[in-house]
Amino acid sequence: MSRIHCERCLRPQSHCLCPLIPSLDSRTRVVLLQHPSEVRHALNTAKLAALGLRNAELRVGEVFDDLEALLATPGYRLGLLFPGEGAEAVRAYALEEDTRPWLLVVPDGTWRKARKLLHVNPLLAGLPRVTLDVRVPSRYRLRKAPEEGALSTLEAVVQALNVLEAPQAFDALLRPFEALIDGQIAAMGRETFERNHRR
Repeated sequence: MSRIHCERCLRPQSHCLCPLIPSLDSRTRVVLLQHPSEVRHALNTAKLAALGLRNAELRVGEVFDDLEALLATPGYRLGLLFPGEGAEAVRAYALEEDTRPWLLVVPDGTWRKARKLLHVNPLLAGLPRVTLDVRVPSRYRLRKAPEEGALSTLEAVVQALNVLEAPQAFDALLRPFEALIDGQIAAMGRETFERNHRR
């Protein structure tokens, strides 16, 4: 018999994360483009970001035909939150001459899948890139990062918003993420975790 799942956070009802998910306002608009392979991922951090931010939207797919309409939001400047050549570090709005908030497009998937999203959506690849200047180490203790400083989608969004909208903090978005990780560690047993995941 299959377990009943929460329709909102998609977790089994017995492990529903909704009480931990905040509802935060942000000047920044966040558009998360999720590769279909991530939808059923146990941690699905893009979903957590979309649920916790009022000014966020999650789209799932590989080719986004409506991307032009999605990005044509008046009053925002566009940026792709993704490292790469020419990427500029995000800076606090208080330090910027341009007073418009960002509309940050965030590809969600493994590095390979995220790069594929850029490849098959030329409009996306053509956006100006923004990145994080200083990265707080990842709290994702269960996944080996492909490169130093790699973050989950949710952590990257939180860090970008913390910089852009300082002194407002968005760390409350990480509560369900940390609960998920703690639950997975508890399920595998502390000994297995220490043996396989301790750096």
